[in-house]
Amino acid sequence: MILDQISFLTAIGFSSAALTVTLLVSWMVSRQDSYLLSWSIGMALIVFGVIAYSMLEQYVPAVQLMSFALLMAGFTFIYAGAVQFRTGTISIPKVFALGSSTIGVTSIIFALNYSGIATAAANFGIAQLLALAAYEYWRGRKEAPLPLTLNAALYAISALSFVLCGLVLLVNGQFVLTARPQNWAEDINSIIAIVGLTGIGALSLTLNHSRAARQHRSEAMTDALTGLLNRRALFDAHGSRSLEPGAAVIMFDLDHFKAINDRLGHAVGDCVLQDFAGLIRDGIRPTDAAARLGGEEFCVVLTGLPQRSAAAVAERIRAAQELAGIAIEATVSAGVAISGVDGDSFETLLRDADEALYKAKSAGRNRIHAPGPRLVA
Repeated sequence: MILDQISFLTAIGFSSAALTVTLLVSWMVSRQDSYLLSWSIGMALIVFGVIAYSMLEQYVPAVQLMSFALLMAGFTFIYAGAVQFRTGTISIPKVFALGSSTIGVTSIIFALNYSGIATAAANFGIAQLLALAAYEYWRGRKEAPLPLTLNAALYAISALSFVLCGLVLLVNGQFVLTARPQNWAEDINSIIAIVGLTGIGALSLTLNHSRAARQHRSEAMTDALTGLLNRRALFDAHGSRSLEPGAAVIMFDLDHFKAINDRLGHAVGDCVLQDFAGLIRDGIRPTDAAARLGGEEFCVVLTGLPQRSAAAVAERIRAAQELAGIAIEATVSAGVAISGVDGDSFETLLRDADEALYKAKSAGRNRIHAPGPRLVA
């Protein structure tokens, strides 16, 4: 039995309109998330497409073409939003070419008076856009495995339902239409559209909120000037831990930094801090931790290195800073503390590294002091 298609289309229209408003409001709150704007534009075009598809009781090919053009444009924006969500950017010419070619092929077939084939082509075009969006979410699933996998699945199922709509028209030989298509595939497509819109809308908003929460957490744990961890993040990660034997803490302090600020200005001082943070990043491994503790003080935590390697790392960074800061006499001193055979707490090693740094400063600056591992924990 053919279900009431107009009722389904009305439900789809209302669901799409509600999701459009929700996405648009979300974008207005967080305008840097451009994918929200793409999604909201896409959903708005889909709403207009559904209205155009359902507003006339009698079949009019021109209205059919207009409705599918709006739907294909809408799903092009949905795909663009998926790319933006995963990569943070979008190639506008590529997306425009994809959408316009899909609409163009459908329009040409409609112009040849093969409205059934054109409708099938439109369904296949929409399916392609949905499948591409599904692939984008699948590629980015590492960020949030379960929600993104579910999102990809909903897009893929929706794509399959549009493929079925097109195939049924071709298999039934409906190359020229005199009425809106009504068959079991259209019914399935309508049901999947309602369920899919609800699921995709909920997942999209959940993904956006969870990403925003992660970004806020990251900002709260990051030093805004240098991009390194801040004191809070470093102590959250290591403050209550006992570091393994051989682990090292290095304290760095830029020499005469106040004089650099007084002599050259705070803007230059900020550049010195940022450049030194870059030297630290270049001098350690991704598994090591580096933080700006405040002012001109920095801390590095090294694990899994041979005993004397920590001193070598500190010296390499010191030498790099001496070379980079030669024009303005910006050097750095460092103190190294190494965990003993029984392991030491992070706070103990931080205190020892600070004492070693003080000795390096007292000995003339622009040097490191590395006394070796503690013999007694």
